[in-house]
Amino acid sequence: MLTAPPAPSFVRPPRLVPGSRVAALSLSSGFVTEVMTRYRAGVRQVAQEFGWEIVAAPNALRGPAFLAANPQARADDLHWALEAPDIGGMVSIIGGDDSVRLLPFLRPDLIRAHPKALLGFSDTTVTLTQFVRAGVMAYHGPALLTDLAENGGMHPYVVQGVRRALIDPPAPFDLAPAPGWTQASPDWADEAAQEVPRTFDAGDGWVWLQGEAPAQGHLLGGCIEVLDMFSGTPGWPEPHLWRGAVLALETSEDVPPPRQVGYWLRNFAAQGILGGLAGLLLARPRRYTPEMVADLYTWVRRVLREAGRPDLPVVANVDFGHTSPQLTLPLGAFVRLDRLGGRVTVQP
Repeated sequence: MLTAPPAPSFVRPPRLVPGSRVAALSLSSGFVTEVMTRYRAGVRQVAQEFGWEIVAAPNALRGPAFLAANPQARADDLHWALEAPDIGGMVSIIGGDDSVRLLPFLRPDLIRAHPKALLGFSDTTVTLTQFVRAGVMAYHGPALLTDLAENGGMHPYVVQGVRRALIDPPAPFDLAPAPGWTQASPDWADEAAQEVPRTFDAGDGWVWLQGEAPAQGHLLGGCIEVLDMFSGTPGWPEPHLWRGAVLALETSEDVPPPRQVGYWLRNFAAQGILGGLAGLLLARPRRYTPEMVADLYTWVRRVLREAGRPDLPVVANVDFGHTSPQLTLPLGAFVRLDRLGGRVTVQP
């Protein structure tokens, strides 16, 4: 009798605690030097909420021109943070569009030998995925310049998400829809605006698109545009990592048309990825009109039907990725989807 292959297992990095020194990394864009008011707000708010001391990596604040010309320097910063005995974890300062250029320089052996928490999203998907490939959990969540530097102070939903994933003693927890959300984009260089809270619309809840039976698996994923960018490279996850996974996908501020998301999902189907998934989480798509959202859902159902997965559990409009406030998702952690109970439960 054939048996299913064992689910992959992942090392959980040590918890971050008050007093932890956390390295700030510019893994992609060096844009931070243009918004240092925002950076300082993030450093201050992280210290206030979590008690962490943010330490800029050696090259993190060297500016856009230097970092664009030196992908190895960005990879070196990651390796420095992994090997430094006084650094407890790492946070991405901001995303960008060229973390794929780090792949030739990244050292999976160091990631595995020094498992530490890495927090970020968007283009940081490339590096988060390399942690998962090395067998180490990674954390898809807010960057230093985004929700950690939230205008007027961090949103309680963000604080709770970071605490449960990275600080609290390991215990199962349920994800829940945000009570409110926003796509407002204040000027990050405006020091006065930094202290003015954004206006949040009322929460609109999640959407269970399809799939009645409970499902469970390890969590993978990130920004779908970035996944497409490094598909086929040596940094792409091996087939066994996709098998039995709950795939979490978000779209960026580039606002890809729903049909393009459908095309990317067809690529996943052609690779055999969709056929082996246990479930799918779709983030609230940034700057989509209601008509675009409806079209997106039509495309998702269509592609899953084409792939022979009309039964795959799909939860949409979930609060992660390019939305605020956003959850922190531990990639590699075990997650269970229960439509009848209306629960998404994470075992960190």
